[in-house]
Amino acid sequence: MSARSLLFVPGDSDRKIARSADVDADIIIFDLEDSVTPEHKSAARERVREALTSTTQRHVPQLWVRINPLQTPEAMADLVVILHGQPDGIVLPKVRSPEDVVQLSGHLEEFEQRHGLPSCDIRILPIATETPEAVFTLGSYGHCGERLYGLTWGAEDLSAAVGATANKEASGAWTQPYQLVRSLCLFGASAAGVPAFDTLHADFRDPAALRAACQQARRDGFEGKLAIHPDQVAIINECFTPSAEELAHARRVIDLFARNPGVAALALDGRMLDIPHLRQAQKTLARSGTSVG
Repeated sequence: MSARSLLFVPGDSDRKIARSADVDADIIIFDLEDSVTPEHKSAARERVREALTSTTQRHVPQLWVRINPLQTPEAMADLVVILHGQPDGIVLPKVRSPEDVVQLSGHLEEFEQRHGLPSCDIRILPIATETPEAVFTLGSYGHCGERLYGLTWGAEDLSAAVGATANKEASGAWTQPYQLVRSLCLFGASAAGVPAFDTLHADFRDPAALRAACQQARRDGFEGKLAIHPDQVAIINECFTPSAEELAHARRVIDLFARNPGVAALALDGRMLDIPHLRQAQKTLARSGTSVG
């Protein structure tokens, strides 16, 4: 089952790092980038390394780190310290193209070989829309290899880069340029054979709007969502977990095709189903962690 909720935790806050141990997020992302000021980055690296090696944290399914952009000196400084904590993955911000993922993968491979770790043990999740040049490469992540965990997107850095005065309508909907990059991220992830994760919902005090955003994202094909506050996690997990009714329907669809081998179009409850419906049913079961076979 792919992750549903990915919670950012500032890497310079002992209190927030400690609190994250009690949050039911699928992935905790200790942040060394935007939530940490330059003068605190060195201390934050050490805090994150300690959190990664802490036995009290390891009940969390996965512990990741968002490093600084690969084109900055801070990125290598981050890796030198935090890789000794053996994080489950690296979130790579401000990606310029898939080549940034390939370059980071090389650094991780060198570390794994040097320390006798399994190859591709540390995964990579790029934030693939934060620079204008990255938008034109969203369909090209298929050659990044098995270390690529998924794709996610963001609008704040991109809108600042192009000089936009806003990236949302008064209704809260994304403006057209950011609807475009959201869609391209979704399709780019599918083309690369990895999950797409929707960007964060900034207003953590509005659970109704978060729920609506999650429902829309899941409807469109995203498999999970970024979070910036622990209170968002339960709603995200609920919205991205298939319901009992959805699972029951998926099993019926799969069973129907299994009982009719070689037939590509079948009727169920008065509706015609074909191979895309079968694939969707298989994905629904896979997202729940249920065996398809």
